[in-house]
Amino acid sequence: MYKSEFANEAYEIIFEQTQKILNSWNETIIAIATPPGVGAIGVIRISGDKAIDIANLLFINKDLNDQPSHTLHVGILKNNDEIIDEVVVSLFKAPRSYTGENVVEISCHGSAFIQQKIIDACIEKGARLARPGEFTQRSFLNGKLDLAQAEAVADLIASNSDASRKTALQNMRGGFSNILKQLREQLLKFSALIELELDFSQEDVEFADRTQLYALIKEAKQVTNELLQSFRLGNVIRNGVQVAIVGKPNAGKSTLLNTLLNDNRAIVSDIAGTTRDTVEEIINIDGILFRLIDTAGIRKSENEIESIGVEKSLEKMRTADIVLYVFDTPHESIEHLSGEQQQLKSANKNYILIGNKIDLMNADDIIKKFGNIDALFISAKEHTHIHLLKKQLTDKVLSGNIQTENIIITNARHFEALQKVNDALIDIQKGLDEHIPGDLIALDIRRCLHFLGEITGQITNEDQLDYIFSKFCIGK
Repeated sequence: MYKSEFANEAYEIIFEQTQKILNSWNETIIAIATPPGVGAIGVIRISGDKAIDIANLLFINKDLNDQPSHTLHVGILKNNDEIIDEVVVSLFKAPRSYTGENVVEISCHGSAFIQQKIIDACIEKGARLARPGEFTQRSFLNGKLDLAQAEAVADLIASNSDASRKTALQNMRGGFSNILKQLREQLLKFSALIELELDFSQEDVEFADRTQLYALIKEAKQVTNELLQSFRLGNVIRNGVQVAIVGKPNAGKSTLLNTLLNDNRAIVSDIAGTTRDTVEEIINIDGILFRLIDTAGIRKSENEIESIGVEKSLEKMRTADIVLYVFDTPHESIEHLSGEQQQLKSANKNYILIGNKIDLMNADDIIKKFGNIDALFISAKEHTHIHLLKKQLTDKVLSGNIQTENIIITNARHFEALQKVNDALIDIQKGLDEHIPGDLIALDIRRCLHFLGEITGQITNEDQLDYIFSKFCIGK
C-alpha cells in the first residue's frame, strides 16, 4: 500500500512538472530586443498565440488581426486612457516568423521609460517576460532551426570580427547541419537494412551492401576529421590568438605593442626594466583577433618586483599561442639569440624572431651578422616592416588565408560530440574488417547516430536545452 501511494505521488509530481513546462510554452512572451540604454529606437518583441491580440488591445488605429503577415503599421499605442507612444508595428503571422508563432515587433522611441510602459501594458493584457534565449528556443522547438543553427545565432550576436561573423552566419544558414543531415540519413539507411537482416537471420541474407557501407564509413571519417581539424581555427576565430611579446629589457617590446595598436598604450622608456607587469590589448588583423601581451624584459634581477614581472613573462610565454621574441638588433649576440631560438623550438612554441631597431644599423651589417637566422627585421619606432609582421601573424594562424566558405567548428559541445562520432565510425570500420555479426555493427551505427543527433538536437533533454539557451541574451 505504501509503495502504491509513493508511486502515485511521484506520478503526480512528474505530471505537474510536465504540465508546467507545456503551459509555459503556450504562454505569450515579451522582451526588449534592442540593447539596454537610451537610443533613437527601441524594439519590443512579442511571440505566442495571443501576440497579435495583445498588441491589438493597445494599437488603436486599425484591427491588426485583419492585416496580412509581414506588414508594417504606423499608429498610436494606448493603454486604457493613456497614450504611450507613436510606434511602428511589424506583423509576422505563424508559421512565417522567427519562432514559428505569431510574432509582433513594436518599434518605439528609445526611452527606457517608454519601453517599460509598453512591456507593462502588454503584461497587463496577458503576456509574460521572456527568459534568456526563449525566442530562439521556441524557434528550435517549432522546427524553424536545429540546435546547431540555434547556437550559431548566439555566435553571430557575439561575433567581434569579420571571420567570426562569416563563420556564424554560415552555420546559422545550415552549412554545418546539412553535412550532418546527409551523413545521418545515409547511416540510417544502412542501419535499417542491417536491422532488417536480423529479422531474417535464419535465411542468412544480407540486405546492406558491406562494400557501400565501408565506402560510406571511410568518407564519413574523412568529413568528421576535417571538421575536428577545423576546431583549432574555429577556436581562434571565436576567442582570438594569445600573442606574447617577449625578449630582454629595452629590446623595444612596448614600442612594438604601441606601433601595432597605433596608440601609446604601454609606457616607453630608454631605462631597461620599465615594464614590470603585463599589458594586454586586442588588435584585429584581417578579421582575426590577436590578444597582444607586452611582458616584462626577461633577465636575472635582484629587484623583487622586477623578478615577479619576469616570472609572469615566462608564464605568458608558456601559455601563448604565438611568441614574438623581440631582440635589439645592434646589440644582440648571435650566440645568445641562437640559444633562445633553440629553447623556443624545444618548447614546441609557435614563434617569430623579430630583430628591432634596424634604423640604427646598416642593412649589409645586419645580413652579415644574422644571415643564418630566420628572423624578421623591423623598426618599431619608424614603423618599418610592420605590415610584414602582421602578415606573418595571420600566416601562422591561417596558413596564409582564411577559408570561411568552408564549414568551421567553433563550438566545444560540437567538437566533443564529433570526437564520439569519430570513435563510433572507427568501431564500425573495425567491425566490418573483422566481419563481426550485423547486430553488433548495428549497435555501433546507432551509437554514431546518437551523437550526430546530439549536435543537431534530434536527441536532447530539457536540462541540456535550458543550459544552452540560458547563455543567450534576453530578447533573442
